[in-house]
Amino acid sequence: MRLRRGLVPLLAALVLTVASGTAYAATSGGTGPAHGSGDGIRSITPITTVYTYGQKVSAVAIEYGATVNPRTLDNTTFTVADTIYNFRFNPIEDLPKLADRTITHTYTNDAPNTRTDKRSAPGRYVIVELNPADTGGWTVIVSKCPTFLCTVKVNPELPTRVVQRKDVHAQPGKGAGKGPVLARATPRESRPVTEKPVNKLVDEFTYGSFLSGGMVLPYHYHLPKNYQPGRTYPLMVVLPGHGMGWDGDNLGVQLAADIPATAWLQSSWTGSSEDVIVLAPQHQRVGGAAEADLLVKLLDQFVRQFPVDTRRVYATTVSYGSQLLWEAFAKRPGLFAGGLVTGGFPVNATQATAIAAGEVPVWITHVEHDHLLNVTGARNSSTLLRQAYQARGKSPEQAADLVRYTEYADSAFSLPDYHAAFGPTYEDSSILRWLLGQTKPAGVGG
Repeated sequence: MRLRRGLVPLLAALVLTVASGTAYAATSGGTGPAHGSGDGIRSITPITTVYTYGQKVSAVAIEYGATVNPRTLDNTTFTVADTIYNFRFNPIEDLPKLADRTITHTYTNDAPNTRTDKRSAPGRYVIVELNPADTGGWTVIVSKCPTFLCTVKVNPELPTRVVQRKDVHAQPGKGAGKGPVLARATPRESRPVTEKPVNKLVDEFTYGSFLSGGMVLPYHYHLPKNYQPGRTYPLMVVLPGHGMGWDGDNLGVQLAADIPATAWLQSSWTGSSEDVIVLAPQHQRVGGAAEADLLVKLLDQFVRQFPVDTRRVYATTVSYGSQLLWEAFAKRPGLFAGGLVTGGFPVNATQATAIAAGEVPVWITHVEHDHLLNVTGARNSSTLLRQAYQARGKSPEQAADLVRYTEYADSAFSLPDYHAAFGPTYEDSSILRWLLGQTKPAGVGG
């Protein structure tokens, strides 16, 4: 689901400030313990989803001691509050400031997870779904700031709070009436989450690390759900921006901070039902040449280890990741079938010549008013690459087809981060389909 800003105004929401504390600890209160025997709320689990501009708390699962009667629930049974902080716009001091979320669905389930049909199933969990258009609920925060450029991480202590405003009942013994009370309403008690988050899609990735020449490259990868070792799959390599690089304390943030890593797992984004292997390395910002060399070595190992269709290896980037793409494409153009560069650094003439010699199709997207990387670099990159193709005998039309360029106006954004060209890029599934449609000619080596 793509995030749309401004659908639900937050101006009227109550802003609260809560003391910081350790999340995922047992709550206490008048209705009973967070864990253990007896009536009351047993646990509260946050559920997250990655939208265009990053991961948000998209629901909470509230556990009770017995099967809940769904007929006594509605969207006013609970209220949920969450941080107004967004690392792209807010100072970290705003992290403890909370505002009410908009509840869209309330139903029961037998596990702490959402249901696609939004209908109740017998279970001890009440699922409270939240509107992704709310301003609040983002999970990614600033991690470290060694320079004016900071790294980010997923918040290990989500500040999400839940209030039970009405009584919650168990199923009636003979199917009539409301049933016994499982937990009395406690409208003055705001409860923290008690369990680690259920992170949709992100939790399905597997962690690995690659070591070569004293350098380590952490990465996460995702195999198709119906993975069959006897067949081959296209490989999508996702290279993140500067802030998503590994800082020693933020493993996996490249999966959560924005949509590119998880988009390729969802037909609603790609417009295709094809299964894809996703590989998401986490660079350390030590320089494009050294890291591109490490990346290529990782890819050589990865395609030997997993059933990758070597004619369909792709790379897609956010910001800083473009430096690795240009270097890797120039170093080993025969390894890649195509690339997608969003809000990136410019290619240089030597790289452009090597990429044109290998005939690797590229689509570059940028924003007219990018405040971090001026749009001139992207314009020059498309020109350099097209000139390199024409120097090898391609017509202007052929060169333009091999090097596509899209420039976005500010109006293309649902959040006003005009460096985040991946936003409107990934919201256009035709661009993603184009990349998946590229195939290296038979006989072209890696």
